[in-house]
Amino acid sequence: MEKWGIALSDWGLADVAWARPLLALAGIVLLAGFANWLTKRVVVHPVERLIARTPLRNEAGDVRALVTHLSNVVPAVILLQGIGVIGGLPDTLVSVVQALARAFIVLTLARAGADLLELGNDAYELKPEAASRPIKGYVQIGKIGVYATAALLIVAILIGQSPVILLSGLGAAAAVLMLVFRDTILSLVASVQLRSNDMVRVGDWIEMPQLNADGDVIDIALHTIKVQNFDKTVTSVPTAKLITESFRNWRHMREWGGRRIKRALLIDQTTAGFLSAAQWEELRAFTILRPYMVGKEQELREWNEAHAPQEEAEGGVVNRRQPTNLGTFRAYVAAYLQAHPRIADRGTLLVRQLDPTENGLPLEIYCFTNTVDWGEYEAIQGDIFDHLVAIMPRFGLRVFQKPGGADLVQALGGLRSPVDRA
Repeated sequence: MEKWGIALSDWGLADVAWARPLLALAGIVLLAGFANWLTKRVVVHPVERLIARTPLRNEAGDVRALVTHLSNVVPAVILLQGIGVIGGLPDTLVSVVQALARAFIVLTLARAGADLLELGNDAYELKPEAASRPIKGYVQIGKIGVYATAALLIVAILIGQSPVILLSGLGAAAAVLMLVFRDTILSLVASVQLRSNDMVRVGDWIEMPQLNADGDVIDIALHTIKVQNFDKTVTSVPTAKLITESFRNWRHMREWGGRRIKRALLIDQTTAGFLSAAQWEELRAFTILRPYMVGKEQELREWNEAHAPQEEAEGGVVNRRQPTNLGTFRAYVAAYLQAHPRIADRGTLLVRQLDPTENGLPLEIYCFTNTVDWGEYEAIQGDIFDHLVAIMPRFGLRVFQKPGGADLVQALGGLRSPVDRA
């Protein structure tokens, strides 16, 4: 200090009362700045290089933010302690600076705590079970708690009151807080229910038409769940909506390993009829149909012998059962699906008739593919129906189709319009 006094006297500032405290304060500020630079140089960069060699290297940004916030405490502590030993400063200035330094330390530690929670979430997401049980919502709740506590302490520091006094006043504002954090509370309850019941995971394909959501879940947070639709748009669904409203989750279909085919062929009912002996023999060319034909022949022979023994001698067929092209085609479709290499041998396989409509007789195919890939599924389904539509005429059947312009031209035959005759 004597050297400072000699220097100040040389500049003619020894008699200025505020010069020495001001220079001391400037020295403290410079020391705090140097300590901040040195801490980052000595701590932050080595930590970054160390993290680059760990499984958390993709989360190096979170680690850097954590260490940076912790290093910011050092200059604040130097300023807090240093300003107290400088004499000659107004008490009000000292109190304000110390209060601001304490508040900054609390804020910095709160930010470091939030970074630590985020880093914990990043480390957890490296585990295999993270996709089925994410903790991001709980991490966000933890962040809210950390920042709420920090805000309470900062206010108490700035006004010079005990945090206990502020907490006692929060009871009167509980109703207001419940109103302000209503969505957060609902989202927290919904998140707990979703996770406890394993209703949604990251990567699940969910369908929620009422909110235009149809795609894969890419993020599960406290307030929203992001769904990337198949057109690559992203729909943000409120977490509480998944509890209060219905949605479809296709995860179990993927886990099962097969996807359902449920589609009907509309058959023109006027083409349904009995098969003659010659037509029946022609259908014997289908290898996969022969077991059905053998069993059907025995079934019809036993029934006819029991219920219409005289019909053959009398030349009548009224009381005799005969095979139909529609029933035989239905058996062919079932045998074709059972022999198909891309149709799963587990799960339900049905070929059934639905109620006739004005658009024909629906013959519904109900089965499962052995893949869940969308492209493969559509190709398998397309190949099956391509084959069935093409093979139907061999059974004397025709697909129902409403008449179009070409049908009308064909029906009218040689009639032409006056313009064509001209």
